[in-house]
Amino acid sequence: MEKRNIAAGLLAGLVAGIVSFCYARLFVEPQVRTAIAYEGGRSHAAAALSGAHEHDHEVFSRAVQENVGAGVGTIVFAAAMGAVFAVAFTLLWSYLGKRYPATDARWVAAATAAALFVAVYLTPFAVYPANPPSVGDGDTIDARSGAYLGITVVSVIAMVVAVTAAVLLRARINGLLAATCAAVGYTAVVAVAAALLPRFDEVPRPLTVPSGDIVFPGFPAETLADFRLHAIGVQLVLWVVMAAVFSVVIGRRRTPVKTSSPANISAPARI
Repeated sequence: MEKRNIAAGLLAGLVAGIVSFCYARLFVEPQVRTAIAYEGGRSHAAAALSGAHEHDHEVFSRAVQENVGAGVGTIVFAAAMGAVFAVAFTLLWSYLGKRYPATDARWVAAATAAALFVAVYLTPFAVYPANPPSVGDGDTIDARSGAYLGITVVSVIAMVVAVTAAVLLRARINGLLAATCAAVGYTAVVAVAAALLPRFDEVPRPLTVPSGDIVFPGFPAETLADFRLHAIGVQLVLWVVMAAVFSVVIGRRRTPVKTSSPANISAPARI
């Protein structure tokens, strides 16, 4: 069963990666182009003020980056998440399927995908929102990467503990109450972690001269908002498609309830 689940997870991840890449290509890439154009214009304006001239050379063209590079990266990431998703589902189903035989595996798969989406992406995104090119200081990239990794690790560990607590508490209290307690505990842990981690506000402000006159505007707020909205959309599409494909592959799986066989029932004694 474990091997079949892993295979189903990899297949679901592959399909989800292709679909999410198509979404990103249609809705995220235009925002990236706008951000790159802004970066180029700001660089020229800054160079004109300082009198310096910089010439950047791209190792890979934008066409290669936005098609081959982004496509391969998205699909590989999705396949890896598909494997992680399959392992998480298998662990959860091995307990719920035996303890609650009437549970439908497809609902367990949907709940697993939702928990992973929140833990792996949504919570870290809420603390450190995604930024398009030209947003962010190169000098703080190590600090930002470390902080993002830190909140992701805390989020994943807290989610594992929360789900485990909810499953164990379900046998003692109402299932909804158990889930609520687990959600509150998870939220409290990540909120404390987020408060302790550093904050970064590096959206480019307007470029001005000593007199205060603006020579180049700040980063467009609409572009930033659209980029972040569609960044969430990419991940949402990925996890929804992954859960849907995985559920179709595994089908309506239930743990059979053992019943006494007619052959094992003693025949009534003859009088």
